[in-house]
Amino acid sequence: MDFFDVLSQRHSVREFSSRAVEERTLNKILNAANTAPSAGNLQSYEIVVIRGPKQKAALARAAFDQDFMTAAPAILVFCADPAKSAAKYHRRGTELFCIQDATIAASYAQLAAAALGLGSVWVGAFDENLAARIVGGLKPICILPIGYPGGTPDITSRRRLAELVHHEHL
Repeated sequence: MDFFDVLSQRHSVREFSSRAVEERTLNKILNAANTAPSAGNLQSYEIVVIRGPKQKAALARAAFDQDFMTAAPAILVFCADPAKSAAKYHRRGTELFCIQDATIAASYAQLAAAALGLGSVWVGAFDENLAARIVGGLKPICILPIGYPGGTPDITSRRRLAELVHHEHL
């Protein structure tokens, strides 16, 4: 699929079919995340793959009862590694760069999923402490349920470029 087609066809999917995500397909998504740029090439993030029904249910509860997540065949949790980034970038690494690294990797994974015909939705609303317990004490930044869409997602409107882009006038 053309890159710009991927961008235009990616929408938030909250309804998933029961079809499993093949291991080969999941690995393509994870490899795409691994190609994401990161501060100092430290890759100061970890990805936790959740497939078990109990863990998915616990994660949905931690995400303020977003129960649709339990229907996703796989959930990727992108976690920051502040210590890894701090070793080189100190406070800025702890407070920003590791978070950017995790979000860029999640974005790459989300676009790869769309290119492979899967749906996903970025879940940022969750209780960080509860989610951290589920992922082994890591610092969760983004939860990305993925799977084959079970319906047609709602298409949301976007801001016009004139409202969002500002050009410097010298």
